[in-house]
Amino acid sequence: MSLKNYHINKDWTLFLDRDGVINEQILGDYVKKWSEFKFKNDVLPSIKKLSTLFGRIFIVTNQQGIGKGIMTVDDLNKIHNKMVEEIEKAGGRIDKIYFSPKLEKENSEMRKPNPGMAMKAKNDFPEIDFERSIMLGDSMSDMQFGKNAGMKTVLIQGKNKIYNISGLIDFRFKNIKEFVDAL
Repeated sequence: MSLKNYHINKDWTLFLDRDGVINEQILGDYVKKWSEFKFKNDVLPSIKKLSTLFGRIFIVTNQQGIGKGIMTVDDLNKIHNKMVEEIEKAGGRIDKIYFSPKLEKENSEMRKPNPGMAMKAKNDFPEIDFERSIMLGDSMSDMQFGKNAGMKTVLIQGKNKIYNISGLIDFRFKNIKEFVDAL
């Protein structure tokens, strides 16, 4: 089955991971200020196109740099405000950003792979139907998050070979542009 078989339209919701999907990940560190944030290639035109296809687009991101005291919620909000501004300038949109500042060891319901951020989005936007939702991410945690909420999952694989553990990955692409082209 291909993505085209799902007939994506405005009834569908897209959940996007941030680091590694929208922006370049800083290995062993965190994006702590706007000057460290770098959009990945083709992300801005891809989000513009996705904005015409999906009824809602959300970012769901673990940000344990806050929990570690490396950055503040205010630092993160400044990054996100500038990121959304750039996305909008390019003709795209993000309806809302959900983040978890919790440490991995806390196993918070709000931290991926747990579905807390998806449930919060559903509470904020009751029209969301998880059976008509896609989680686009670059890690198994993202894929588990999507499956835990009942979504279709799309892995942005990049250079790392990630194996499909117990059917968590529905589709995989090299980058967000390849995903858009498949729609």
